[in-house]
Amino acid sequence: MAQRRETGSPEPAGHALDIGVVGGSIGGLFAAALLTRDGHRVSVLERSRRGLARRGAGLVAQQELFDLLDEVGREDAGRLGVVARERITLDRSGRVASRDPSPQTQLSWDHVYETFRALVPADRYLLDHAVASIEDPSSAGAATVELHDGRRLDFDLVVGADGSGSVAREAVVPGATANRYVGYSTWRGLIPESALPADAARTLLGRFAFYTAPGEHVLGYLVPGAGGEVEPGHRRYNWVWYRPLTPDALRTVMVASGRPPSSVSLAPGELEEDLRRDLAKAATLRLPPPFAEVVLAEPEPFLQAIVDFVPPRIVRGRAALLGDAAVTVRPHTAMGAAKAAGDALALARVLARGEPVEAALERYQAQRLPVGAAIAGYGQRLGRSIPLVAA
Repeated sequence: MAQRRETGSPEPAGHALDIGVVGGSIGGLFAAALLTRDGHRVSVLERSRRGLARRGAGLVAQQELFDLLDEVGREDAGRLGVVARERITLDRSGRVASRDPSPQTQLSWDHVYETFRALVPADRYLLDHAVASIEDPSSAGAATVELHDGRRLDFDLVVGADGSGSVAREAVVPGATANRYVGYSTWRGLIPESALPADAARTLLGRFAFYTAPGEHVLGYLVPGAGGEVEPGHRRYNWVWYRPLTPDALRTVMVASGRPPSSVSLAPGELEEDLRRDLAKAATLRLPPPFAEVVLAEPEPFLQAIVDFVPPRIVRGRAALLGDAAVTVRPHTAMGAAKAAGDALALARVLARGEPVEAALERYQAQRLPVGAAIAGYGQRLGRSIPLVAA
């Protein structure tokens, strides 16, 4: 691990840094793959015990992600997508009310995850390494991570890529790490293409579909199979249903599902059975039949509360935030993965300049904090345009 050096002192020419990446989802893997390629000794600290494979859904392809894939020599992974030939809006009866012929490509989160996971040495992706805290990263020439089991690890640099529930934030913006819940959440599902009832399949397959009404906003599209399969019959259908949920109602859902009251997400299989039946009943009563049918076809719907977080800083000393840990953007933008990719590319490039770590991170912040804030603002405007709640 890192030897402590004076804060602000330059790194020796060609010096390989010891870098700890907190969080092993795709944002952390983006950074770890690039920094490993550049010769740094990177350790990914992932809190889960079994890894994150097969936990994702779909990614709407954006240029920053293609740029990143090109940078690591995996352009092929960007070609394993499903193209929606048009965008459609349904009315309450399920009839196509409007069409937009613009095609759109969706990638598989799982395949992107596996692509970048393979670029990080297996012995550097450390499962069951839950980070409890990061010592003040501006107080000495190293950043010290304390794990939940009491172990302490020193690094030249710590990258917080641990999502919207980030532990790493406290080291960068102490006392100002809280997300702001915006009053609505997404219910989500991911089902095999073959599970779609025939009527729903005729309307939805091959299209990016939407329905919006007071208190409801739902969309759906095909994504590749978990292994990147794009052949008809082997793909998956990803649906996202935005609904108002008061803070009290959100806490009730979490407690009923066996989660802490402050939780903001439920994984597949965690939703309490009576609540799952209530969701299915609401889908039948409130959604166009094709969308109601895909909700009913999902045995384990999952939940994500929508939150905002835009901090005044994303770096401090030898710690930097990346992806949703840095700035959390609403999923309406379809830009969360792209922003994380852009963050990772920018971080790798400033570190390649050979400046002192602290100076390189300040350069990273100057480049990426305005970008994150702009995307977050865009997502907030999109949220206000949907008739859910005042947000």
